[in-house]
Amino acid sequence: MRTMDEPNEEKQIPDRLFFRIGDVSDVTGVEAYVLRYWETEFTALKPRKGRNGQRQYRRKDVELVLEIKRLLYDKKFTIAGARKALRDKANQAKRQERRPKKPPKQSGLFGPDPSENAEALGEIKKELREILALLK
Repeated sequence: MRTMDEPNEEKQIPDRLFFRIGDVSDVTGVEAYVLRYWETEFTALKPRKGRNGQRQYRRKDVELVLEIKRLLYDKKFTIAGARKALRDKANQAKRQERRPKKPPKQSGLFGPDPSENAEALGEIKKELREILALLK
């Protein structure tokens, strides 16, 4: 475990399904008692509890802890400010999902002018006939 005076270095998040609170503490550099407190302040941080009653954090929970830590310790947000920033980020992501996708751009083969399209189609047909003649 690290103290608040140590440099702000996060370890790589191991590739596992679940993490115990001590593992999350080691990876993030946030003490276990702080993690338990953050669970009461940030509703998105809800690790499930195993049969033995121990918290089981998922990878997304660990990533959320790192984001909360960044907001509180690096950006100097208050708890309320960090909560609002996380809520705004989630709302923005939802808006992005609901936003209709832009139609694909035209390929440049056909333009908006119908006469140009007819000419292009005529050229394509001519080339296909030539290819067909070569194959016979």
